[in-house]
Amino acid sequence: MPAQFRAVLAMQVKASDFQGIIAYQSPLNACIEACGMNRIIKINDQIEQLDPYSDERDAFLTTLFGESVQLSFDGEGRVMLPEQLLEAANLKEQATFVGKGEVFEIWEPAAFADYAKRTRSLVQEKRFMMKRQPS
Repeated sequence: MPAQFRAVLAMQVKASDFQGIIAYQSPLNACIEACGMNRIIKINDQIEQLDPYSDERDAFLTTLFGESVQLSFDGEGRVMLPEQLLEAANLKEQATFVGKGEVFEIWEPAAFADYAKRTRSLVQEKRFMMKRQPS
């Protein structure tokens, strides 16, 4: 895992907290999402707002928590991704890491290049949605 990603995660945890990442198949894209425990707690808080017996709540819990894995860093800051996540993201020899705030994604490089091209077009089209906030 790149040092810059480990550094951001390190700022988010206390000495007694889990030292590693939570990884899961992205619910939006053909990649792996990963984050620190703080982000998982925020997601859980949002899921807790849903009706306790709703299909939506069950789907979020199953997909984001039931299929996620806690991965501890080894002495050199590495983690071993499980085979099911590697297959879901079509990862073989190389990977592209993409930071997105509290989350980062791990992509198959060609798939990310295609995605980045599409998102760049969307940003160009929707750039006026980003309005300046008064100071």
